[in-house]
Amino acid sequence: MESYEVLKQSFEAVGVKKVAAELHLSQSVVYKWCLPPETETEDGSGTRNPLDRLKEILKVTGDNGVVQWLCQQAGGFFVPNPVAQANADSEVLRSTQVILKEFSELLAEVSKSFDGDQAISPKEAGRIRTEWEQLKTRTEEFVVACEAGVFEGA
Repeated sequence: MESYEVLKQSFEAVGVKKVAAELHLSQSVVYKWCLPPETETEDGSGTRNPLDRLKEILKVTGDNGVVQWLCQQAGGFFVPNPVAQANADSEVLRSTQVILKEFSELLAEVSKSFDGDQAISPKEAGRIRTEWEQLKTRTEEFVVACEAGVFEGA
């Protein structure tokens, strides 16, 4: 889906007028965001939409901080998709063992945090979050490798 299509779909529920009013922008600008780039205006000029601008910020900076912040604002967390490598961990058994090891480390961190005081502090929650993100990353790497056919004939 293209960025302008995402915006158009998002605005449908509340309407362009409300979005424009809340953002203190003209309805014309918000409507332009919902058009394909080549039809923004008759002369081809116009305002690039915010999603395209964010995409450009990512490209220029090479930093996912903006995406991580945006995901947090939406109540989520950003985990980038790994690149499947044909020769890395090409054995299914080895890959699943790594996932189980990461899961075991997550459970160990939870047990360690809860042991003794029967509570998990914000600092301990941060360590649990780190282990969880590592587990999600390893599992995603495995799934991407499966989808890429890395384990075919293994």
